[in-house]
Amino acid sequence: MLTETTRASTAHEALLLRLLREHGPLTRGELGTLSGLSRTTLYDAVGALMDNGTVLASVPEAARRKRGRPAEVLALNPEAGRLLGIEFARRAVRVAVMDGAHETVVTAGQPHEPGMPCQARVDLAWRLADGLTGGTLRPGTLTGIGVGVVGPVGAPGRSPLWAPRHDTIAALVRERFGAQVLIDNNTRLATLAETIWGAAAGEQNVLYLRLSHGVGGGLVMAGTLHRGAHGRSGMFGHISVDPDGEPCECGGTGCLETVASIGAVLDAHRAAGGTAADVPELVAALASGDRRAHTVLARVGAHIGRVLANVSHAVEPDVIVMGGELVDAGPALMEPIEHALHTNVVRGSYGRPTLRPAGLGDAGTALGAIAHVVPSLQRTARAPMVLARGHQFVPATAASSDARRRSVGRCAPAAPGDSRPVMSDARVQ
Repeated sequence: MLTETTRASTAHEALLLRLLREHGPLTRGELGTLSGLSRTTLYDAVGALMDNGTVLASVPEAARRKRGRPAEVLALNPEAGRLLGIEFARRAVRVAVMDGAHETVVTAGQPHEPGMPCQARVDLAWRLADGLTGGTLRPGTLTGIGVGVVGPVGAPGRSPLWAPRHDTIAALVRERFGAQVLIDNNTRLATLAETIWGAAAGEQNVLYLRLSHGVGGGLVMAGTLHRGAHGRSGMFGHISVDPDGEPCECGGTGCLETVASIGAVLDAHRAAGGTAADVPELVAALASGDRRAHTVLARVGAHIGRVLANVSHAVEPDVIVMGGELVDAGPALMEPIEHALHTNVVRGSYGRPTLRPAGLGDAGTALGAIAHVVPSLQRTARAPMVLARGHQFVPATAASSDARRRSVGRCAPAAPGDSRPVMSDARVQ
């Protein structure tokens, strides 16, 4: 049991860490002024943080040249207090590592074949994270881990269909990495990331829809991530759009996922006489003027837009963010979606929701998993710039012109079909 003294010491250390994250390197005098702690309490707390390696002390070169005893500057040790976010998608593992200062994030991802065993996927996550940390990752060195998985995630004991699989993944991650794990639905975590760092940064009412091998999404209402009573909030892919349509794996018929998932769109293109085997080939077909591809996506976009309009009538979002690989189809998909959305949503003085492509690319869920571990990020983080697959993603909202011009890292574009890890850097601005 913690004593009152221990609780107070922990609170003092947490206060100093927060100040160093918010203000950057500070002298002891500056920390004392900002914290309001007594000199003795301050020095005890700083000493404890230095002893465990969380805080480093240094003397700036300019201070060394001055007369008298130079003032040490205290800063967070970027190698300590790392946070890890992992996404176990249907056909890929993606990770994000945030340093102890909550300033720099590096991300990586690697595709895999469907049905890869849980243990192998966890081992892949370890290899990706270890590569991002320069081979310095050790069990027990992470402060916390957030994990995004496919399927509903509710409170413990309230997700009987998916819970055994999720419990297995959480246990394997906890054993491999030696840290506590928080697990949630992958698209819900991507929603969270987009409202902190991405296309909807700073917005309070956001609907997110991901068009990938599955179709799902998430809701942020009044600034809070909505999970639902049993963790099923955001399952927009299982709204029926065609009562006479194809059967869905959920047991329903004609669900949005049966027409708007990657597999369904490619099947429709081939049924129309097209030959696209994956999304890049579909995008190439669109660029070449393939009318069959344009017709398929116009029909899919109309279905999506009507679903978004119906959901908008219930929750009234300010912004709708579209994510997932199919968004790479660009205007051929986005314009039919926007047309159907604005045609079907009830007009009124309040206006209509704004439609935006996601700003964080594949890294969204892993970044959201980190934010899930550290709720303070949801209150204090500002928009980062993310490099993914060789492209620079800058949110359409809060980034300043200086931040937009600043280079924050580089990575090589992935060749089509390349299964090597794709890495990127992001710096929280």
